[in-house]
Amino acid sequence: MNFLAQTAQNTAEDVQHVVVSPARDMGLDLLLEHLIAASVFSMMGVIVFIGCLILTEKLTPFSIIHEIGEEHNLAVSIVVAAIVLGMSMIIAAAIQG
Repeated sequence: MNFLAQTAQNTAEDVQHVVVSPARDMGLDLLLEHLIAASVFSMMGVIVFIGCLILTEKLTPFSIIHEIGEEHNLAVSIVVAAIVLGMSMIIAAAIQG
């Protein structure tokens, strides 16, 4: 049976359909709960991601910001983009569970 339970009463005079939905009573509460959870996990993911970027900057023997911003090094840009995508997928998988 789905979330929607339907009961039909057939009588000789009329037909009544009674629909009972548990989501109807707590729809806004459930929506608010999911919105709060999504916001918390999004902020947690962004914080972990920024921490990973700072750690990557510290672990490299050169300044990533200097190489990309001032030297316009395309190779470093591509490698950093790959690292960012990889970290994003790992963080998303860890948060999703």
